[in-house]
Amino acid sequence: MGRENLTMTFLAAVLREFNKPLDLVELQKPKFLAPEQVWVRFHAAAICGAQINEIAGAKGPDPHLPHLLGHEGYGQVEAVGLGVTTVKKGDWVVAHWRKGLGAEAPPPVYLTTHGGKVGAGPISTFAEYGLISENRLTPIPIVFPSVGALLGCAATTGIGAVVHEANVKPGESVLVVGVGGVGLCAVMGARLVNAHPICAVDKQDAKLRLAYHLGADICGSWREMERQFDAVIETTGRPEMIEWALTRTAPNGGRLILVGQPAVDEEVSFADFRQHYFGKTIKDSQGGGTLPHRDIPRLVRLYEENRLPLSHVITDSCPLKDINRGIDAVRKGEVVGRCTITMA
Repeated sequence: MGRENLTMTFLAAVLREFNKPLDLVELQKPKFLAPEQVWVRFHAAAICGAQINEIAGAKGPDPHLPHLLGHEGYGQVEAVGLGVTTVKKGDWVVAHWRKGLGAEAPPPVYLTTHGGKVGAGPISTFAEYGLISENRLTPIPIVFPSVGALLGCAATTGIGAVVHEANVKPGESVLVVGVGGVGLCAVMGARLVNAHPICAVDKQDAKLRLAYHLGADICGSWREMERQFDAVIETTGRPEMIEWALTRTAPNGGRLILVGQPAVDEEVSFADFRQHYFGKTIKDSQGGGTLPHRDIPRLVRLYEENRLPLSHVITDSCPLKDINRGIDAVRKGEVVGRCTITMA
């Protein structure tokens, strides 16, 4: 419980400086848990574009360096702090960045084996273990660990962008711009709600082939896509693609959901605004509008019933000690779907 002795060490990947490899560090496990904190042993995590942007400093200065990274993972609870009621020791849990049930724990501070300090937010998953806020964990039955990690962000964001934020109805048309991990999940979400047609655009043929396998009706280059759609899910965050995506959003009710975010120093502009915007809605995605306690168990059931082939989204994997290799592959566009991190 809260006074359980946890002293030992564990491996973690630490961001110390923008545009540099993460530093693999041995951290000391805390002796005790604070209230609302949960001690989780991670079995898998996944690399999201948000971490690539964070490493690049895309959101501007970071006053909290050095700190841990990672916001989607899957593991098992080993201890809980005072006041924790939503999970218990032995539970298998999805770690997610969206707030769920339970209390918000104070941010942890870890000590290195040399006495230095490393911070973290309510969730950090690029580590063998982590002090996680109670409200960032949702208990689920045992599933394939890497699939469990995707439920923390890629699946909930991609599917939620279609189902909750775009509110796609059966028979409505959907365009997914960029079919990496989140985009592929958006394609599956569109298939779940019987959207038609489901179209995907990307610059990589391998990603388009996988999107077609997972349910897209039409796949190709953005330059070839001339029609407009009831819902457009934009995942790249590139200003020129956001601008183009608005032109592909149908007037009088079309919805453009911005999952990808431009860097802090980039601007998006819309030429001939009246023509391209009339009757359209632009929405900044908030993790697919996901309520973790509601949506994650639903997705688990769909996965268990073979209606949500999430394992196909996982196209690359590496151990934690090689995380910088995985991050570099994602950054270079060499990962078709999602790259997961496996723990020892």
